[in-house]
Amino acid sequence: MQTIGLIGGMSFESSAVYYRVINEMVRERLGGLSSAELLMHSVNFDEIVSMQKEGDWDAAANRLGDVALHLQIAGARCMLICTNTMHLIADRVASRISVPLIHIVDETAASLKAAGCKRPLLLATRYTMEHGFYADRMKGLGVDVAVPEAADRTTVHDIIFNELCAGEVLDSSREKLMQIIERERAKGADSIILGCTEICLILDPNRLPLPGFDTTEIHARAAVEFALADETVDETVAA
Repeated sequence: MQTIGLIGGMSFESSAVYYRVINEMVRERLGGLSSAELLMHSVNFDEIVSMQKEGDWDAAANRLGDVALHLQIAGARCMLICTNTMHLIADRVASRISVPLIHIVDETAASLKAAGCKRPLLLATRYTMEHGFYADRMKGLGVDVAVPEAADRTTVHDIIFNELCAGEVLDSSREKLMQIIERERAKGADSIILGCTEICLILDPNRLPLPGFDTTEIHARAAVEFALADETVDETVAA
């Protein structure tokens, strides 16, 4: 089993989901009491948020690049940035290491294409929805991403940062998100990208009016596939 490196803490709410889901998937694959070989460096999210607000992506890239390098030195054989937003600097982080960085956009695009979805609605932070890096990379992979109107983008962003990242999951906010989805469905969206790793805390991708794609689960599954590429299940142990 290869060791997975997780750059977490952005926020720790979703990093906890990564940890749980990866281990559940490994146990499902290998059986018994199997769990993942992984290393996580959880950063101080408040520090990263300050960089985001200031638009200091150079500092953010340096910070996460240092973390990635330390995880590789510690034994990680692949790397995950456990947040969609910070994939804005993913290429710069990847340039600091020699192990694969599993890109959340690439994996999500592959899942969308496999399902035949061509016009997904992206629900994410303002940075992810507005900076263009996400939609541009998706377009290069054959997927045309839609984003909500400006007021709705503000609503989604505020729910993520003011509530989900603080551990609050409100029914009233879930209803607001469902209303946004219905508005964009009427405009032609054919699927939903839960494009923030916290959104799975408030929306179940299997209980939406359109096919839902949880980027946290998709990303975690890609890491497990990498880590277990050479593993086989010991049927006697699994039994």
